[in-house]
Amino acid sequence: METVTQTPTRIGRPRSFDRDAALTQAMLTFWRHGYESTSISDLTGAMGITPPSLYAAFGDKKRLFLECVGLYLAAESPHAMIESAPTAREAARRLLTVSAEGVTGDTTPTGCLLATSALSVSATAGDVQAELAAIRHGIEATLRERFERGRADGELPADTDVDALAGHMMAMTQGLSTLARDGASREKLLRVADAAMAGWPD
Repeated sequence: METVTQTPTRIGRPRSFDRDAALTQAMLTFWRHGYESTSISDLTGAMGITPPSLYAAFGDKKRLFLECVGLYLAAESPHAMIESAPTAREAARRLLTVSAEGVTGDTTPTGCLLATSALSVSATAGDVQAELAAIRHGIEATLRERFERGRADGELPADTDVDALAGHMMAMTQGLSTLARDGASREKLLRVADAAMAGWPD
């Protein structure tokens, strides 16, 4: 009688990888292509992992994207930058300057991750669109509060429409991102920021 020898089945071990490095690559991929245009294949290729590893480590595409947004904002927290500014004017200048520099980085894609992703999100991904809008609204609210303090301190004229001023600065940052995506240089964007500040209410 022939004896059949069975080879023990080896249980596969999860592939190990540097989670932080993979997250950075995912952020750059979303930044370059936008949320909706970025596929799972794009992400796994950039991150150097398999789809099962992506889902196990980060959840679904939406949760991975939101974690990437958190990483993006952590690099230069707009809230901390605005709140720590000594004056309302300096808060606005810092926001525009950092935006101009951030959308023209030497080692990162042009434009702003939030702006690029917002433009590429369709109605079918309304929850992601809402998350991005909430982030932008939060930054605008921080600006408005800083401008309100400036008005109360006498730095800004008493009749300053701080809501419109905060909205104007947010519109400028979005515009800087668009100009960068269209090929504008950092030097030009800084001049655009200077032009915007020239209209600061006295």
